[in-house]
Amino acid sequence: MGTIKRYIIYLLLLAATVVAFTSCDSRLDEEHPDRKKTVALIVRMKHGDYWRTVKLGAEMAAKEYDLNLNFYAPDYEEDTQSQIELVRQAALDGYDALVVAPSADRVLQEAMALTNPHVPIITLDTEGQQAAVKSNIGTDNYDMGKKACEKMVQLIGKSGQIALMGTGRSSANALSRERGVRDAIAGEKYVELVSVSYAKLDKKLVGELTRDLFQHNPEIKGIIALDASTAIDVAEEIEKMGLQEKVKIVAIDNPPEVLEYLQEGVISATIIQKPFSMGYLGVKYALDASEGRPVPSRVDTGTKVIDRGNMFWSENQKLLFPFVK
Repeated sequence: MGTIKRYIIYLLLLAATVVAFTSCDSRLDEEHPDRKKTVALIVRMKHGDYWRTVKLGAEMAAKEYDLNLNFYAPDYEEDTQSQIELVRQAALDGYDALVVAPSADRVLQEAMALTNPHVPIITLDTEGQQAAVKSNIGTDNYDMGKKACEKMVQLIGKSGQIALMGTGRSSANALSRERGVRDAIAGEKYVELVSVSYAKLDKKLVGELTRDLFQHNPEIKGIIALDASTAIDVAEEIEKMGLQEKVKIVAIDNPPEVLEYLQEGVISATIIQKPFSMGYLGVKYALDASEGRPVPSRVDTGTKVIDRGNMFWSENQKLLFPFVK
């Protein structure tokens, strides 16, 4: 047999081997039907009812769809570096799809750099959409701010001065909420936004800002707090000042402290998110995307206005207390 003929036969055999290997690899799931897919879930903080509820929803979806769920979270919400390290750990552990709630752009960039382009990435609770991200699941923060303002306008009788307070003005979520408040108030002829202030996550500083607010604007009838920690600190200071009968507070989210102040009447209303739905849909769409099924690029999980009048309705109790059976 000539050299050329032997070379041609070698190439044909090599090609056949590659095709057979590729075919075998592509049929891996078919040949091993008991192989479970793995979804990695990386959130912003290990503790707190909000992220525990996200995890609960994700675990429910993982059980329903028979998946392995690897959960990662830092001890503190603002610990971006620790979250990046967890992104790296998740990549080492391996996954078929990644669901991440990034605390900063750097976290998402690291996740994209470490993830195979064929492996889908789903983001939770964050504004914006990167081309590499299959779906973003979370709250419409603009609508949340708008609802908070509309509720405040109702509470003060559509007339009077109000203020806006929050933590972390640099975050996209906070800016979207503020924009929603401003757009809602623009249509109110007799309601005036007299102060907008942001503070670090510091109870003492929020207290000082609240006292200073009333020194300069003693006629303020309401305060919209753009996050739960601010709402709790403002409510505590308002109670110390003896203004709980005069000043309305509209909060965001529903940790136990907010619900306690709501029941006592210090906080008048809160706009709650649906973190259980975020976790559940994050895992569901991660599976869909990993199996080549189309998923929506943006999912708004919705919000609800809760006050003393409706907080004990059975449908709202399930949203407020997801861990109570």
